Amino acid sequence: MFDLTALFGENFDVMVYRVLLATVLCGLIGFERELKKHSAGFRTHILVGVGACVMMLLSLYGFDSYISEHHTIRFDPARIPSYVISGIGFLGAGTIIVHGVTIRGLTTAASIWTVAGLGLVIGAGMYALAIFATAVVLLSLIFLNSFENIFTKKKSDNWVHLLVKQDVHVGNVLEIFDEFDLLIKRMEIESENPEQRNIYIELEKNQQFNRNDLLDRISKLDHVTYIYER
Repeated sequence: MFDLTALFGENFDVMVYRVLLATVLCGLIGFERELKKHSAGFRTHILVGVGACVMMLLSLYGFDSYISEHHTIRFDPARIPSYVISGIGFLGAGTIIVHGVTIRGLTTAASIWTVAGLGLVIGAGMYALAIFATAVVLLSLIFLNSFENIFTKKKSDNWVHLLVKQDVHVGNVLEIFDEFDLLIKRMEIESENPEQRNIYIELEKNQQFNRNDLLDRISKLDHVTYIYER
């Protein structure tokens, strides 16, 4: 009779279960990021989590044959996972985008680092901890974001980001803010490419004005291709 244990090893069923669990749990976190249109979504989180799980399984079971044959061999099962934790940072850094005064992707970078940890935990067989940690992460991403928006609403309304073509005169933009009697605290201009540039305008706090009218007025300027208020 064909011996599956000889082909796959006696721990193969455990490995399959752990890889599948890593796929599900890390995929749930990635799906939440995918719904919010972030750069690293469903597939990225699954790959990171499964990869970390495989590395943990390698550390736990990959050297059993050597240890059984050579009793003098000693190994540290935490050595490979430690490199996973430190090495995953490059992938997280790739999701962080800096546009002038705006920084995006920090939460996604943190979630990537977290699913790497989840993969290691699942690979080590700590299922209850993995499920609990996944629930905490999902609750944080889904519900705490609403609380954050409530408490930071006033602060976030101070910025206006414009993407314009190079031939737009900044003075024309500033005239619109003068029409609304708005005080500008700071302004930054950076070149997006030879044809476009970003204009970041920070307004003084506690100014009363109709934001919809302001954005509508700015949108009527020639060569303004993007407006974002935060």
